Amino acid sequence: MAHWRADEPSVRAVLGPTNTGKTYLAVERMLAHRSGMMGFPLRLLAREIYDRVVALVGADAAALITGEEKRVPASARYFLCTVEAMPLDRPVEFLAIDEVQLAADRERGHVFTDRLLNARGQAETMFLGADTMRPRLKKLVPEAEHVRRPRFSQLSHAGHAKLSRLPPRSAVIAFSANEVYALAEAMRRHRGGCAVVLGALSPRTRNAQVEMYQAGEVDYMVATDAIGMGLNMDLDHVAFSAVSKFDGRAARPLSAAEIAQIAGRAGRYLRDGTFGTSADLGTLDPALIKAVEEHHFEPIRRIYWRNSELSFRSLSALLHSLDEPPPAPGLIRAGGADDHSTLLALARDPETAALVGAPDTVRLLWQVCQIPDFRKTLAEAHIRLTRQIYLHLMLNGQLPTDWLARQIARLDRTDGDIDTLTSRISHIRTWTYVAHRADWIADAGGWQERTRAIEDRLSDALHERLTQRFVDRRAASLARRLREGEDLLAAVDEAGDVMVEGHSVGRLSGFRFSADETPTGADGRAVLAAAHRALAREIPARAARLAADGDDAFALKLEAIGPDWGDLTWRGAPLARLTAGVSALKPGVRLLRTDLLSGAQRERVRRRLALWRDQYLNRLAGSLIRAQRAVEDRSRFGGAARGLVFQLAEALGYVPRGDVAPQVGELTKAERAALAALGIRLGAIGVYMAPMLKPAQTRLSAHLWAVRHGLDTPPFLPPPAAVSIPVAAAAPPEYYAALGFAVLGRRALRIDMAERLAGGLRKRGQRG
Repeated sequence: MAHWRADEPSVRAVLGPTNTGKTYLAVERMLAHRSGMMGFPLRLLAREIYDRVVALVGADAAALITGEEKRVPASARYFLCTVEAMPLDRPVEFLAIDEVQLAADRERGHVFTDRLLNARGQAETMFLGADTMRPRLKKLVPEAEHVRRPRFSQLSHAGHAKLSRLPPRSAVIAFSANEVYALAEAMRRHRGGCAVVLGALSPRTRNAQVEMYQAGEVDYMVATDAIGMGLNMDLDHVAFSAVSKFDGRAARPLSAAEIAQIAGRAGRYLRDGTFGTSADLGTLDPALIKAVEEHHFEPIRRIYWRNSELSFRSLSALLHSLDEPPPAPGLIRAGGADDHSTLLALARDPETAALVGAPDTVRLLWQVCQIPDFRKTLAEAHIRLTRQIYLHLMLNGQLPTDWLARQIARLDRTDGDIDTLTSRISHIRTWTYVAHRADWIADAGGWQERTRAIEDRLSDALHERLTQRFVDRRAASLARRLREGEDLLAAVDEAGDVMVEGHSVGRLSGFRFSADETPTGADGRAVLAAAHRALAREIPARAARLAADGDDAFALKLEAIGPDWGDLTWRGAPLARLTAGVSALKPGVRLLRTDLLSGAQRERVRRRLALWRDQYLNRLAGSLIRAQRAVEDRSRFGGAARGLVFQLAEALGYVPRGDVAPQVGELTKAERAALAALGIRLGAIGVYMAPMLKPAQTRLSAHLWAVRHGLDTPPFLPPPAAVSIPVAAAAPPEYYAALGFAVLGRRALRIDMAERLAGGLRKRGQRG
């Protein structure tokens, strides 16, 4: 604990960049006194320091006071508050204000300026903030002693990096909700997921997102400048995706001091940090980089001020006192703050103005106007709400219980998307603030519990939606194991899913591995390496199982023309395709591309598939194959018969009579009888193999014809059992012959039906 001399001034300005231990020092000094109070810019930060103080002195000695939360034990000695909620009428020995440079903020700056001018501890006062406030503080609080705190660690520029190349423990900075969500989607794809932090989130949701990051469930964060103060995290790198923001009036570039405030979140205590750019933002200006690295910024020359000695004699007196000019140079009269704008709007409302008269009604109106608008985008809706509240209070003395219940009940729903839940949280936070006005409502404690419970449920639901949308649990878990330096456990399950650390990273179909979307970079390579180790164990065993499997485990996909037409499969997994071979009925077998099989394994698989191919063709095209073997008997068949059967086999079961007329003319009576016994019909239109006209054989013939001609799929398939089909110009006559159809003008007729037709015509002709 620091030691201070009794003769030192009681007011000190402790200034410096982020990570200088200013807040830690102030807490240490406060606890050295019998009582104390600290004002923070954010409810989130007030809660964080409250939890730290409770851990040191116990819950009975600490109080938390914000616009939406009040925990004030009777024995409280230390008060942790938002700056606006500080109970300055309570005397304390020590008092501190954090982030005093916010006196330059157009919306809230006048509150910080008022605390600088009027808030003091009985024994010691401490103002904490950026060194840019030094000139203003010297003029505003001349009695203050100035203490400059150096940064514990070094902050250096690291240049530009793609989102996929950002180092672990990085935060990407954007300045709108849409930009944050778009970047978070990209981080999910590239890095497995991220936490999301922006001002629109409730403190509970922000805490849950930060805890997820701190616990190492994700290694990245996408945030707005909300992380610039009040969030202490283990960040190593801050990457800006933009360096301009919309400040409520117009888009403007960030100052070097603002960039440093955000970048300074990188590196904590003695660990160095870096900053740079990412996404579509190019490199930063060298002068800006130097200013941030050396912590040299333009001093704040003007801060906002508003008269705190307000007059409540009348509405006009209140408005006049709010318009009082600043009492000293360097102070800017604050205008356009939400409470002042709401007051001006209600003052123009005839029904409201008619009720304002006595000082207590003026004071009540001002209190109602100070209800925060957490939505920030619905000014008219907020003014209507404050008008309703004021009218109820004036006419009824309190807010009607049934009206209040209806307003709150419609927010008690956890369905909806991220934007819907965010909007409901903003609404319920307004009612939580109202519930802490015990003089406005009956059973204030009960309403506080109810609104807090609703906010908690909504916040938990929002955290869940954010996590579902922006975190790939599988990829994040794998990245965590890699970061811990452990080997990843991998295996292939019975369904073919390739599992790494219990998470599916892809699928093994046959002997082809298809990886799911995985993190890029070193993490992705490590995951795939683990997957391939598991595949190296699985592939030999799988090849052995295939070689020993029965014929019923294999199939040729010929049901319908499509992407899988012609796939030769093993237990449903595509392994190979047929290719043109030495003849139409002797196609080759080509394995689908895979890097997983060795040369010997490939040949073992190919041989088993070739054996099945032969069995399959013998089953469906056996009539043609048996005919080819039969005519090899030269004692029974001459050259004409052998030539005829060869052409018939190459044509897959049907050739026009004109193409083989010489061979047919040379056949002996015995050869004709033998060929008929084999199923070969010698017709007037053509010669055909009758068993090849069945639907299954027709599909096979279509595939073998396409394979023979180097096509992935045949031109078309006739409907099952069709005997007549239209002739398409895109398909050659040879294809119709392969299907067993004779082309007769614009129609093609199945050859057996064509022969029947020809026979009938001959008989009719003979009868005249």
